[in-house]
Amino acid sequence: MTEKQMLTMADFETLVDQAFEVRSVSPTLLFSLVEVKSIGSGEREGRAFSVLWQGPPEPVLEQAIYRLYQSELGEQDVFMVPVAQKAAGIQYEAVFT
Repeated sequence: MTEKQMLTMADFETLVDQAFEVRSVSPTLLFSLVEVKSIGSGEREGRAFSVLWQGPPEPVLEQAIYRLYQSELGEQDVFMVPVAQKAAGIQYEAVFT
């Protein structure tokens, strides 16, 4: 597991369009990373940033902490919020400050 405080925008930028497993729900869901953007200054190295994932239309997950897995980053506990409903499904955002 990569230490969450050590993750930077660059760690996620190389993973756009890659699959992330949401392992803390049953059955496991697959999300696709769709966007990484800077949101200003923050306490972490680099700056604060947000990450946007696309999930399936159902189930709609409530805002909460979920265990995500991606082969390059390992497992991470991430607070995600559903922010949009698109034709392809639900989009979820996490903010790293």
